[in-house]
Amino acid sequence: MGPVLAGVLQLLALIGALALAHIPLGTYMAGVYSSDKHWRIEKWIYKAIGAHPDTEMRWPAYLRGVLAFSAVSVLFLYLLQRLQGVLPLSLGFKAIDPDQAFNTAVSFVTNTNWQSYYGEQAMGHVVQTAGLAVQNFVSAAVGMAVAVALVRGFALPHSRLRSSGGTPIRTGELGNFWSDMVRGVTRILLPGAFLAAIVLVACGVIQNFAGIHEVGQFMGGSQQWNGGAVASQEAIKELGTNGGGYFNANSAHPFENPTPFTNLLEIFLLLVIPFSLTRTFGVMVGSVKQGYAILTTMAVIWVGFVALMMWTEFAHHGPALQIAGGAMEGKEVRFGVGSSSIFAVSTTLTSTGAVDSFHSSFTGFGGGITMLGMMLGEIAPGGTGSGLYGMLVMAVIAVFIAGLMVGRTPEYLGRKIGAREIKLAACYILVTPALVLVFTAAAMALPTPGNSMTNTGAHGFSEILYAYTSAANNNGSAFAGLNADTQWFNTTLGLAMVLGRFLPMVFVLALAGSLAEQQPVPATAGTLRTEKPLFTGLLVGAILIITGLTYFPALALGPLAEGLAS
Repeated sequence: MGPVLAGVLQLLALIGALALAHIPLGTYMAGVYSSDKHWRIEKWIYKAIGAHPDTEMRWPAYLRGVLAFSAVSVLFLYLLQRLQGVLPLSLGFKAIDPDQAFNTAVSFVTNTNWQSYYGEQAMGHVVQTAGLAVQNFVSAAVGMAVAVALVRGFALPHSRLRSSGGTPIRTGELGNFWSDMVRGVTRILLPGAFLAAIVLVACGVIQNFAGIHEVGQFMGGSQQWNGGAVASQEAIKELGTNGGGYFNANSAHPFENPTPFTNLLEIFLLLVIPFSLTRTFGVMVGSVKQGYAILTTMAVIWVGFVALMMWTEFAHHGPALQIAGGAMEGKEVRFGVGSSSIFAVSTTLTSTGAVDSFHSSFTGFGGGITMLGMMLGEIAPGGTGSGLYGMLVMAVIAVFIAGLMVGRTPEYLGRKIGAREIKLAACYILVTPALVLVFTAAAMALPTPGNSMTNTGAHGFSEILYAYTSAANNNGSAFAGLNADTQWFNTTLGLAMVLGRFLPMVFVLALAGSLAEQQPVPATAGTLRTEKPLFTGLLVGAILIITGLTYFPALALGPLAEGLAS
């Protein structure tokens, strides 16, 4: 079997597995977020944190819950790293430096998992399990909660009515953040990660609290390795689209990802919740066809990017690539070009950032594809929650564009898209590119940041552009040539992660509140049918055009220039 055929068959197997999981998982998640009953363990958690899970929240209260919980999480994880030297099971590792502890705390709380350190040489077992792994669960649950809040804004039955002067008005309530976040962990992420961890252990991923030990090498000498609770962290790392690995090599390390089967399983895990949330959306708004329209949009972009990546990486330009069967530099031989291409596209079109190969070693155009996937806003299918709410914001933009074309007030799911809604959507799509481009320009203009680049020219520029694109979009992957463990990059990338995570959430929740306060608008003959293929095509076009206009000059200076020169 040739490598191209093997890659295509793996892609087809992955699509089949995702299709089988889509309806049951999506419907189950809709039930989780629509239920009015609480599990006993959830009641204990609410009591411990002083939350009232049945209290309905308008968007400002919901946002305050998101920000307060995230701020406490950053502080806890920061202190845990700073105290590592006195913690048990620290493996003798010292406390993390302040700037790197800040960067790492922000990284894991924002679901970015950017790592400017060697995991096996810096973090002890307590920090890895009680700190980083815990944040993998709760940061993913926060993203899902915000997505569900926006869905409720469209769904409207979750809004309550009250009387004002005899006239019923909608109060714009979006549910309860604490209930949504806790349920996301206890009913979705924990069970899924538990099952995935068992499979990973059975397939050879390690799970222990072993100390540092010497490992012999085939070429002579030895190397130091430590064990860890890797399988349990690997499972939620992928399922929650987090991406931070136990080891520096991430999913290219055999302790994290030993076989082609585990590689395909990890790709499935990082895609299954984002794709299935479209079914959750359709069920909650009362029209599964609307969910299929969003799913189709995501799938078209994802399959298209995978096809482009395989084409660029399998292209045989020169005798070395012909002998290897593709661009094998930076790729694991046990996975090959096809599987590595699927992983690279999936991890950058979601907010995962895990890698089973080194994106810096991809071809010029291949590296550009990974960057473009993040620049789209990671919405195809995107992160756990963030992909769905990002795609719904783009749907609002697409509906607005369609309304301009025909000269009528745009509507989506029975809500008018007025001046307030479109301003919030516009702010959402502008804030992340502004962070990426401003920080990249500053790093290139100042003398010190440039010293962190291993390469010069177009590839060196791509290293810095990739870093800020990854941070602001909460992805976490990197071009390996950049030394990001400096005060400048630890600080500025940390700021990009914070602002890139929470500013968009402000606009999403404000949009949800605005939609939830509206009275439904009845469909007419002039209403755009947003469940039809025409709308799907419009949405795909809007996403690609908006991203292209925003980032094309930067891409032209980096990966496009490198690809054309090779």
